Amino acid sequence: MGQRGAGEYDAFVAARWSALFHLARLLTGGDRHRAEDLLQESLVKLWFVWPKVADEAPEAYVRKVLARAAARSARRRWWGERPVEELPEVAAAGDMSATVAERSRLETALAQLTPQQRAAVVLRYYQDLPDRQVAQTLGCPVGTARSHASRGVARLRRLLADVIEPVG
Repeated sequence: MGQRGAGEYDAFVAARWSALFHLARLLTGGDRHRAEDLLQESLVKLWFVWPKVADEAPEAYVRKVLARAAARSARRRWWGERPVEELPEVAAAGDMSATVAERSRLETALAQLTPQQRAAVVLRYYQDLPDRQVAQTLGCPVGTARSHASRGVARLRRLLADVIEPVG
């Protein structure tokens, strides 16, 4: 975007901030902090399409983005940080050898899975992809991808179970 376009964008934001913020507060049930986050996210999206919508209806575009983002946000269980009275204690930088050993153990166990099982487990649980995307990536039906993931997890549990010690 050129300097002229950036200036127009800045002027639009300055002129409409108050009204858009009020709309965002209404959409978030009065939560000022969520409204600020929602409006900022929407204005970032507007920035990227500003050359396309600047001459048409930028406010309508932002309203649509706000409404959709608010609906998505309402479905979430957690929106991010919450203010607290006291800051938590900072974790001491300690010995990371146990963490490194556990990761190495997991990587060794993953290497013992079949390539399809390993890919399904990593895509599904590490990359957090839905079953449909895992299946598309692996080039197989959804049921097959689920089966690979399920069998891979079961095998990982067997491989890693020998080190788990009961507490008590």
